[in-house]
Amino acid sequence: MAQNTSPSRYTITAALPYTNGPIHIGHLAGVYVPADIYSRYLRLKGNDVAFVCGSDEHGVAISMKAKKEGVTPKEIIDKYHAIIKKSFADFGVSFDNYSRTSAEVHHETASEFFKKMYERGDFIEEETEQLYDDEAKQFLADRFVIGTCPKCGHEEAYGDQCENCGSSLNATDLINPKSTITGTVPSLKTTKHWFLPLDRYEDFLKNWILEEHKSDWKPNVYGQCKSWIDEGLKPRAVTRDLDWGIPVPVEGGEGKVLYVWFDAPIGYISSTKEWAEREGKDWEPYWKDKDTKLVHFIGKDNIVFHCIIFPSMLEANGDYILPDNVPANEFLNLEGNKLSTSKNWAVWLHEYLEDFPDMQDVLRYALTANAPETKDNDFTWKDFQARNNNELVAIFGNFVNRVAVLTHKYYDGEVPAPAELTVVDKEALEALKEFPQTLSTSLERYRFREASQQLMNLARLGNKYLADQEPWKLIKTDEERVKTIMYVALQIATGLAILSEPFLPFTSEKLKGILNVISNTGEKSIEWDDVSSKATLLSAGHTINKSELLFRKIEDNEIQQQLDKLEATKKANAQMDKESAPLKDTITFDDFAKLDLRVGTIIEAEKMPKANKLLVLKVDMGLDTRTIVSGIANSFKPEDIVGKKVTVVANLAPRKLRGVESQGMILMTADKDGKLVFVNPDVDSVSNGETIN
Repeated sequence: MAQNTSPSRYTITAALPYTNGPIHIGHLAGVYVPADIYSRYLRLKGNDVAFVCGSDEHGVAISMKAKKEGVTPKEIIDKYHAIIKKSFADFGVSFDNYSRTSAEVHHETASEFFKKMYERGDFIEEETEQLYDDEAKQFLADRFVIGTCPKCGHEEAYGDQCENCGSSLNATDLINPKSTITGTVPSLKTTKHWFLPLDRYEDFLKNWILEEHKSDWKPNVYGQCKSWIDEGLKPRAVTRDLDWGIPVPVEGGEGKVLYVWFDAPIGYISSTKEWAEREGKDWEPYWKDKDTKLVHFIGKDNIVFHCIIFPSMLEANGDYILPDNVPANEFLNLEGNKLSTSKNWAVWLHEYLEDFPDMQDVLRYALTANAPETKDNDFTWKDFQARNNNELVAIFGNFVNRVAVLTHKYYDGEVPAPAELTVVDKEALEALKEFPQTLSTSLERYRFREASQQLMNLARLGNKYLADQEPWKLIKTDEERVKTIMYVALQIATGLAILSEPFLPFTSEKLKGILNVISNTGEKSIEWDDVSSKATLLSAGHTINKSELLFRKIEDNEIQQQLDKLEATKKANAQMDKESAPLKDTITFDDFAKLDLRVGTIIEAEKMPKANKLLVLKVDMGLDTRTIVSGIANSFKPEDIVGKKVTVVANLAPRKLRGVESQGMILMTADKDGKLVFVNPDVDSVSNGETIN
């Protein structure tokens, strides 16, 4: 099914957040603000919308958090479900339903989904060898294993996915795997599981994604999907050996649960069921009617699950529609570094509101204006301040305040009747009428960053109109002309109140209050399309309320406080890293003697294509010249390290990284700031090839 251009209804989903911690700005920018903008826009257009989400309360992330804190998984999910739900409400994310995967309706829905596929023979039942922690006496689900990614060499890849290169993995694919529970090397042990044979769905996925959605899906999403399909899909286990989750509902499933990535997307369906029952609606058309448009909002790390695995499940089930689009965003970094929950390198939403009370819309706007839509983007506090002071305060807020203040000053708050409109007046009003379509074009292509700037252009239009017409000067010489100017300015302000709602819901509500256009009588208030179709948005004789400031200036010292907070976090992390590197297991002299450490000189260095962290080095080892792939590109430029003396593990078994065979490993350490440093001989007279004893 190609793009659905005139749907009867919309089902909008936002990725279910793990309930193992609070929400930070990366979550908001990547998923929840764009999803909310889109849903609010659709409602303003008069569409039938179900915008659903919920807490993802199963899986290893919850078990890991519970073990770490010494509590039960139930205590973890109850604590963070409440925090997350409140954060979304505080920031105006307008879900029609926010559920949780521990709910009975979800357990029933996911179990029924599995049983139907099981009874139709959609799974492969197999005994396989899985990683087992002998010390903890348990099988290791994906996130309980960490090791080196076989695709890019990242040394902290998880058992289901490498967060460095985005590759989808199985735990047994990892090089040098370790249990995150005990730190020991796991063994292999036989266990039975059910697998979804993704290879059966290759032709379906090729046609549905690569042909039908070639032109309307975002390049980053389409490209990732194509890469997976081109590599060839393999069966994927949909059950796990865990004690936390939805029990496998068939014979032989004792002691096993549904894989969290099988049950989590079904959470969208169960959340819709919950909403429909509460509202007295039928849930099925929102998931089974071909006239429904289904859109998934996610981050790039979830593309494989929403574009390959879940659609294959829906196709296998046979009753469900497929997503029309999956407009996944890339990642948001913070002040040049990757956001990290474990390292507290984040701006937490509940902490933001403590420092900037009632300024939710400022953060929503800054994140939208700098959204990581096509590539990873960086949030900086200086940019946040500039967006607020130079755009929201100086343009949007300034225009609205001038209009409201002058209307009260000249006409006691009553909208004046216009005299004859000049060419300039007509041009301004015509320009206003074009904005709904301009914004719609951007929003329907999921270009929220572009749309936010178009909205600011409407405020610029109003500001420029007032500045050019100068009613504060004309009032002394031409009162009739000023009535027309203020009438036109009030129409623009009303258009701004309506069109800003998806982006700035709290500001829009305030502005509607100032303009007195919030309906308390049950009458339909002004909608999106009225801005372009109605000749008058605010009639002459209508009374507006007193002005109130929509935005306040953010001072330098407030920004410095945030930067100081991050600097303190950075220092604490460096100290912790220093303290938390325990000694490894004792080895014998014979173990050490197996290492062949030699001195070499880097004679060539270049970046590995499409790999941010890897450099391909040529190293003169005295007896030969080696190619060594090293993950040091974040610390060194290739041209700066040519001629450097290095220490090489010369007898390490070669392995391929991104198609290049690496013939050794260079020894590194890190300084107090985390920057990599070569471990090398500091005497120039040491020759290449010399051994280190």
